[in-house]
Amino acid sequence: VQLQASGGGLVQAGGSLKLSCAASGDTISNYAMGWFRQAPGKEREFVATISRGADTTYYTDSVKGRFTISRDNAKNTVYLQMNSLKPEDTAVYYCARGRAPRWTESTYDAWGQGTLVTVSS
Repeated sequence: VQLQASGGGLVQAGGSLKLSCAASGDTISNYAMGWFRQAPGKEREFVATISRGADTTYYTDSVKGRFTISRDNAKNTVYLQMNSLKPEDTAVYYCARGRAPRWTESTYDAWGQGTLVTVSS
């Protein structure tokens, strides 16, 4: 499977962005999907995950209530709606395919190339 993340860009604090992750070469419908991010000089961290049927989602505490993960299996795409963005959300955002909706990177076996989100204050 190839995962192509898009939708990043420069936005002011308080603004919104919607990231997309389009899969090709395989269907995502049998897999959980996740979003991770890596800020400059920091380790990559978990952001959100969604089960294959979209009935279960988990978020890291810092984005709860602001970010929403969703998926459209018919379009083979997963999304991350990001609202009320903060400068500390600045990072490269990666989508990944996983065996289960968990926050551990080892759960995920395929990764996209990342899309940069920059939030200005």
